[in-house]
Amino acid sequence: MDKIAIVTGASRGIGREIAKTLANMNIKVIANYNNSHEQAIKFQTELKEKNINIDIFKADVSKRLDAEKLVEYAINKYGKIDILINNVGISEYKLFTEEKDEDWNKVINTNLYSTFVMCQEVSKNMIKEKQGCIINISSIWGIVGSSMEVLYSISKAGIDGLTKALAKELGPSNIRVNSIAPGIINTDMNKNLSDEEIDEIKKEIPLEKIGSTHDIARCVKWLVEDEYTSGQIISINGGWVIT
Repeated sequence: MDKIAIVTGASRGIGREIAKTLANMNIKVIANYNNSHEQAIKFQTELKEKNINIDIFKADVSKRLDAEKLVEYAINKYGKIDILINNVGISEYKLFTEEKDEDWNKVINTNLYSTFVMCQEVSKNMIKEKQGCIINISSIWGIVGSSMEVLYSISKAGIDGLTKALAKELGPSNIRVNSIAPGIINTDMNKNLSDEEIDEIKKEIPLEKIGSTHDIARCVKWLVEDEYTSGQIISINGGWVIT
């Protein structure tokens, strides 16, 4: 029987590459998006031209009702969920003293609460099936923190804490839970950086290059195929941060 995967924030960047990688593994993929409707349609069409079919589903997974609808769609259509990739996320680049409650709510709800609620909704089915794989996309800033990105760092550290605790709780149900913590990756999230700033960052990275979305997707592929790795925070950053 085919495996079924939900990938949140899958219309572009890391999420898109992960969804494409899983689809190429003959996994039935439900690619979630919220605001990027045209990009989601384009992504679905591009794969269809290669005889690869994916579902796309609009949902703001930072809201419980939307998350429930996404999970309900997957269960109603396929009867189960084998893989959950929590990738949706936003950043807020601002001085800590200028952060407002609205900023907190937006970043924490989008990044951390969405991960919590999707894990909760999907794990109900996984526990019933006695198997599953959950992969949360966090960040190196959740490990070491980032100046001017305090809320983002908090949200990603929270995801890593959730990952470790959930791996212990869901392990007896044969459910593996891991985090991937990327370093700087060539995505729209870093479009605010100039070429000069990128070059300076490259000098700090032992491998002297910026990561690609493919680097993250390959790790996802390994974790999906693996059977014994759980509760780990795997940082893919070219040696920029070593813990």
